[in-house]
Amino acid sequence: MAAIDVVSDLDELPDLRLENGAILSARELEDVLFVHIVDGLVAVRTNVPRSARRAITCHAGAGALILPPGEGETLVALTDARLVTVSSGDYERLLASPDAARQLVDGLAETLRQKHASVARMARLHHVDRVREKLIELARDHGRVGRDGIRLEFPLTHDLLGEMTGSARETVTRALDELQREGFVVRRGRSYSICMSPGDLTAATR
Repeated sequence: MAAIDVVSDLDELPDLRLENGAILSARELEDVLFVHIVDGLVAVRTNVPRSARRAITCHAGAGALILPPGEGETLVALTDARLVTVSSGDYERLLASPDAARQLVDGLAETLRQKHASVARMARLHHVDRVREKLIELARDHGRVGRDGIRLEFPLTHDLLGEMTGSARETVTRALDELQREGFVVRRGRSYSICMSPGDLTAATR
């Protein structure tokens, strides 16, 4: 996601430090307009109405700008994370700077792009394709280049991947088994490496 290049301004804003697995409710962020991710990886999770299932509607890493969770949503830290919260007053001050305003718009546009991509992915009938495309997106946004491909250096459980793709845990397990047989992905404990070059990854996300 697009980074906000207004470090001196953001350093003056309130920040939150979350441990891996920490959860913030909408009520805890009710006076916040935007959340800027300084370090780490977080996600916005929503409870599916009339169901025990949950869905990840947005994931964001360092430099991202996202909306705070709304009613029925929570913000969960997928790794240790540091966040900066932007109130309405902070927002007005940032808008007074053309550079800061442009970065705010760019950050929100990138978040909207991801949400559109998530909705489009849910329309795919083949669960293997859903999982494959989500892994490619995660590798592009949060991966690190390694000797065996693009490494996702955060715990990616089958439950979490199911929430990200709208699939049951068992379905994700079968999809990952197939993708491992294809040689598309390699499991390293609770993390994965996507067997693609940076060039191939870029081409796949255009």
